[in-house]
Amino acid sequence: MGRSGWVRYIGVAERRGRLGVRQRLALDARAGRPEEVAGSLVALHGTDPATVHLAVGARLTDPGVTVAETERALYGDRSLVRMHGMRHTVFVFPTDLTAVVHASTGLAVAARERAALLKDMAKAGAPDAAWLKEVEESALAALARRGQATAAELAEDEPRLREQFVYAAGKSYEGVHTVSTRLLRVLGVEGKVVRGRPLGSWTSSQFRWAVAPPHPELDVAEAQAVLLGRWLAVCGPATENDLKWWTGWKVTDVRRVLASIGAQAVELDEGTGYVVEGDVGPADAPVEPWAALLPGLDPTAMGWRDRDWYLAPELRPPLFDGSGNVGPTVWWDGRVVGGWAQRPDGEIAWRVLVPGGVGREAEAAIAEEARRLQGWVGATRVTPRFRTPLERELAG
Repeated sequence: MGRSGWVRYIGVAERRGRLGVRQRLALDARAGRPEEVAGSLVALHGTDPATVHLAVGARLTDPGVTVAETERALYGDRSLVRMHGMRHTVFVFPTDLTAVVHASTGLAVAARERAALLKDMAKAGAPDAAWLKEVEESALAALARRGQATAAELAEDEPRLREQFVYAAGKSYEGVHTVSTRLLRVLGVEGKVVRGRPLGSWTSSQFRWAVAPPHPELDVAEAQAVLLGRWLAVCGPATENDLKWWTGWKVTDVRRVLASIGAQAVELDEGTGYVVEGDVGPADAPVEPWAALLPGLDPTAMGWRDRDWYLAPELRPPLFDGSGNVGPTVWWDGRVVGGWAQRPDGEIAWRVLVPGGVGREAEAAIAEEARRLQGWVGATRVTPRFRTPLERELAG
């Protein structure tokens, strides 16, 4: 029973233990394939292409296969898909979740995105919705013929994609938008196209587009229940604040879905939290202390809105940028203890920020993880898309 006498109390130590196992970070919990990693975590942040590979590599038993296996999953087998999801953010999902993500989070965002594009075009005196629909259908047909293509390549087949219009005329942020850029973004949120193979290496942010894999249209409420249940099974216990932030839903939707899946309340240091039905007990066996070097925007570091139980407030200024994006982090046994960066010569440099340090065992394990990371990254240079104070300092 919990301290209040009606629900079980789950403390910080138990939450960190769950994190190590369910987030595939403890040594005995690491995976053999990228699909296992993505399936366990539900979603990998895909805004920075390098994050996907680095997040996978940190969780594989053999990190040497990270690049080849992740590219196979993304571009060969298509068992993983990079697409827009929660909070209008780009993620990598298991392909079997695309319909769930589209129905649970994408539809509402897509409607707003298309309406905003049409409004901006109308204000600028650009062509109307009928014209845009015609261009869209032509572009999708061209993309289907090509298989994968950049926006510039699609514009060779459909020149109207090059049409430009002025955005926010007369404002300080006035700019010129190209139809291809805005339209492909809308089609991505609508689940009609997905990001394909990059133009360069696995760190490149320039990419091709591909037609989205077909998926059934699901009931919105049912899809929300599946998505929240999957995430809560990995990240529970979590607060309403965590759930609202991660999904991007209204709190009324979060509460409705929690009730529909029979989520159980537990007591946390922050207040009331929730787990999936039957997950109130200490289900995960204890694991040996573990170390990890996770990339910027890693789904574990960014997984919760209320983070004090694994990330001390005083560590946030050096580890986050001004927009709330986390940089590369060093972990020891379920909590963030510092950060890391790659130097120009390829060395992985790291620093513990915890007052008093973490002890010899932890430092040895962290050093081993740094060697492990440097070994599979090799000659590739990785610079996070969102740079943080400590990362910049360590990178030199």
